[in-house]
Amino acid sequence: MHPHLARLRRRLRTVCAEAGVPVEDRARLVMAATLLAEPAFDTGTEVTLESSTADGLLAVTVRLPRPVERPRRNTLPLLPDAEDDTSLTWHLPTGTARHPVPAADDRATDEETLALIARADALAQEQRELKHELAETNSGVLAMYIELEQRDEQLRRAHSVIFRELEDALRPGPPAVPGLELAVHYSPTDQDSPTGGDLYDWFVLPGGHLHITLVDAVGHGVTSTRHALTVTHAIRTLALEGHPFRDLIAHTARTLATIEPDLMATVILARIDPATGELTLANGSHPAPVLATVDGQARLLRAPVVGRGIGFPDPGSPELRHHTLDPGDTLLLYTDGLVESRKDYLEGQDRLLDLAPAHAALPIGELPRELAVRMHDVVLHADDTVVLAVRRTLPGADLSTRAE
Repeated sequence: MHPHLARLRRRLRTVCAEAGVPVEDRARLVMAATLLAEPAFDTGTEVTLESSTADGLLAVTVRLPRPVERPRRNTLPLLPDAEDDTSLTWHLPTGTARHPVPAADDRATDEETLALIARADALAQEQRELKHELAETNSGVLAMYIELEQRDEQLRRAHSVIFRELEDALRPGPPAVPGLELAVHYSPTDQDSPTGGDLYDWFVLPGGHLHITLVDAVGHGVTSTRHALTVTHAIRTLALEGHPFRDLIAHTARTLATIEPDLMATVILARIDPATGELTLANGSHPAPVLATVDGQARLLRAPVVGRGIGFPDPGSPELRHHTLDPGDTLLLYTDGLVESRKDYLEGQDRLLDLAPAHAALPIGELPRELAVRMHDVVLHADDTVVLAVRRTLPGADLSTRAE
């Protein structure tokens, strides 16, 4: 993110927090200002921000180097109340409650995203209640139908904004790791609702090793998303602090036991040395990864003793699985939605082992999606699905990292 843009986002959050602006309103303002200011900062031009509070309203004005046409303004997640050719002004109601802003931009974005999801869920609940009222009365049918259509349109617009923000905040693109190709595919249970408990995180440690966390939190909707985010953030923090890889799942479980006593999640961790291909896996109640080798074989990489996930009795990964990826080998990490579409977990694993070698030669960016499509040819049980693919590159091969 451009440093000027980061400062602008931080200042917007600060003035909103000082004025007691609700988090969901702050989120829409930050997204609107980001969409307008990012192109200007990318071209090296200046964007200024002014704010004032009076009569219970916070006024925020963004001054841009070029005019913003009305069609462009109408697509913003928060429409301005007043504008001229190069200035846009929003008026937001203030409150007495203060909402502290996390220092890190990604944490603040997560908080705002969850607030928007909660608001969208509230709109959906209002929609359901309105439909129920419509079914119980014969009077005012036409007027209520028009109002319902208007609310549906508002909900669709709110969801479209949330979906874009969720892709950035919850589904991070793969990092660039010389010697490895990375790709991901995510399939939600409901195509109109991207929230769920299947989340992942991947980053490069200071020593150059790639760390991957894949979480499947029990539950549905905003709660499971919050639980999965809590787990991925906790593991990232502990990993970057240098805690032993073997202890990460157990340490995370102990840390979260008092904070989130109802949290339950399966977890699998992978640590890869891109220079040597050395792979270490820690498994907490999660489906075993699949290794598709360059010679056309596939097998499960099970730990000698599979540990238990967070929220389960005696959580942790008592024994690790070690393996060395040869050039051309592909590692597949996934959540159980990939193998349970026919309600038979073991049958699903067998089909995955048959499909993986036949498709392992695909470009890395196509592989996760193609496997998900093939595995979901018959869906008797729908569940969120994440498929992560990591391939050790052949000598002289181009690096490719992709997310779908």
